[in-house]
Amino acid sequence: MRDNPSPPADARRARVVDIARAAQVSTATVDRVLNRRPGVRDATVQRVLKAAGELDYLPGPELYAALTPPPLRLVFLLPAGTNRFIRMLGDMVGYSQEHWAPFNVQCRTVFIESFNPHELADALRRHGQRCDGIAMMALEHPAVREAVAALAARGLPVVTLISDLSNSERAAFVGLDNRAAGRTAGYLIGRFIGARAAKVALIAGSLSYKAHEEREAGFLHVIDEMFPRLEVVGLREGQDDAGKNYRQTRALLEQHPDMGGIYNIGGASDGVARALKEAGREQKVVFIGHGLTPDTRTLLIDGSMDAVITQSPHTTLMNCVRIFANLRDGREALGGVETTRSQVIFRENLP
Repeated sequence: MRDNPSPPADARRARVVDIARAAQVSTATVDRVLNRRPGVRDATVQRVLKAAGELDYLPGPELYAALTPPPLRLVFLLPAGTNRFIRMLGDMVGYSQEHWAPFNVQCRTVFIESFNPHELADALRRHGQRCDGIAMMALEHPAVREAVAALAARGLPVVTLISDLSNSERAAFVGLDNRAAGRTAGYLIGRFIGARAAKVALIAGSLSYKAHEEREAGFLHVIDEMFPRLEVVGLREGQDDAGKNYRQTRALLEQHPDMGGIYNIGGASDGVARALKEAGREQKVVFIGHGLTPDTRTLLIDGSMDAVITQSPHTTLMNCVRIFANLRDGREALGGVETTRSQVIFRENLP
């Protein structure tokens, strides 16, 4: 009797129905898993892939790829404008992809109209339809708060960075203790000016930012507490725009010839410095600002700026990514996340 010939190789290959039988699921479920379509529980996915591996349906590399979940799609919503620290932060998202690789995430930056809460709320809703998490520099406004609540109800986390959103359903905040930052600026200005009587002024990006409001409050508190001979002559908003900051500073200098100090709560410090230089006051007015960037570094070196309060942009972004990864993996949101620390940079300790 002649032996039966061996079946061809492709006849011995497991079929979808074999995987379904081994995993005790439907063939439709197997199809969804193998083609990485949504709608299947994680435990079921693992069971199907285990069966596919045991039946040699998928070669090693393909099985590994199937076992690896798709990367988290993260969007950073940041305000457009001339705030160079924010621009540097946004650019860093793009060119630091290798740093995010261990977390299996894909990050991109979207710059939106500054100081427009309705634009921010619209951007949250729009990008929330096609990403897995959003980090944003928040504006204090009911429309923004409502958009965050709607995303949270769908299970999409929102992380605030630099400036927080009060009474909201955001997942976490990454940023400085802004009240302490304002107190630090007030203390520095008071100590630099010394015992003489003088006037000091503040320029904010916008008090729609909780961060700027808190910095103002901290500044005013320490001036009132420790420096009774200093008179705060008010706060102006420059919207982190170099041209507006320049005009606001020129107006302040003309109105108050005895101006002794300026605290720029937001960005675009180059506009303030230009006004001080044109008035010949850059060595007479103490100038404190935020965010170490190439332009503020230059201002520290030439002496028109006395100190910069800053934070690490890389650590800020890494903390955001880690929070999203923690939430994806079912861990505590702030597990392993570094506390955001402020640094005070002078000309003599420039890194």
